[in-house]
Amino acid sequence: MSKRSRKRIKNWFIYIFVLFIVKLLRNLSRIGAIKLMRLMGSIVFRLAKREREKTIRHLTWAFGDKKTEQQIERLAKQVFLHFSTVAVDAIRMPLVLKEGIDKYVRTDNLPKLDKLLAVGKGAIIITGHFGNWELLGAYLAQCGYPLKVVGTSAYDNRLDKMIVETRNLAGYENIARGKGTREIVRHLRSKGFLGILIDQDTKVDGVFVNFFKRPAHTAVGPVVLAEKFNVPIIPVFIRLNRNLLYEIEAFDPIVCDNTGDPEKDLISNTQKCSDAYEQIISRYPSQWVWMHERWKKQPQEAEL
Repeated sequence: MSKRSRKRIKNWFIYIFVLFIVKLLRNLSRIGAIKLMRLMGSIVFRLAKREREKTIRHLTWAFGDKKTEQQIERLAKQVFLHFSTVAVDAIRMPLVLKEGIDKYVRTDNLPKLDKLLAVGKGAIIITGHFGNWELLGAYLAQCGYPLKVVGTSAYDNRLDKMIVETRNLAGYENIARGKGTREIVRHLRSKGFLGILIDQDTKVDGVFVNFFKRPAHTAVGPVVLAEKFNVPIIPVFIRLNRNLLYEIEAFDPIVCDNTGDPEKDLISNTQKCSDAYEQIISRYPSQWVWMHERWKKQPQEAEL
C-alpha cells in the first residue's frame, strides 16, 4: 500500500471518529460531555508521548526557573484537561447558541469595542489559541460586532467544512488564511472587525520577537493592516474559570510606534502584540496550546 493510500485511510478514520464524537457530545448534557472528555484528555496525556513531551519541554522553557519538574508535569496535564473541556463547548456550539451564549460567557470590559462600533470604526482584534477562541468569536458575533476571522484551513476539507459551517452558524465569517486578501481589504474598508490569531509559527510573513525570552517567528499581518487602514489593534482573550463559565478580557489598544523607521517599527509593534499574548498566558498558563512548536523556526535557520 502506498504512503498516499495509508494517509487517505488514516484521514478517513479520523473523520469518522470526529463525526462520532460530535454526535455523542451533542447528545450528552454539558457536564456529562465534560466528564467524558476530561477522561479522554487524561488518557491522551499518558498515551501521546510526543505531545506530552513537547508540552513539558515548552513549559520548562517558559517556567523552569519558577516551577519544579513535578509542578511542570502537573501543569502539562492541566493543559490537556483544559482543551478537553473547552472542546466540548466548541463542538456543542449549536446547543450553546440555542440556549443563549450569555449563559456561558461573562464580560464587563468591552467598552473599547463598543465605542469603536458606535463611531463606525473597525479594528484588528488579536487573540490566540487560548481559552476557547471559537466561543470568543461566537460571543462577539452574537453581540452584533461585524466580525470576520482569518483562519488556517484544516488539513482535511471535510473537517474544514465542519469548522467553517459552525463559525457561520455562530454569526461570523471565516476567511481562509492566504486566500482572502480582497475580502480582508473589503471588510476593513467597510469598518468591520477582523480577528487574527498570530500566536503560532506558521508560513506567513513575520519577524522574530521575544516570546517567553526566546525568539519566536511572529506574523506581522495585524501591524501592517492596522497601519494601512488606520485602525487600532485590540488584544481580546477568553478564559475558562473554575466554575466552568467563560470570561472575556479586552486589553487597551496597542499603542504602535511610528519613529519613521518602518523596519524598526514593524518589529517593535509586533513585539507589543506578542507581549499581550505572553501576559495573559503567564496568568493562565494551562489555557494555551503548549504542545505547539512555537519556537520551531529560529533566526539563524531563516537566514539559510
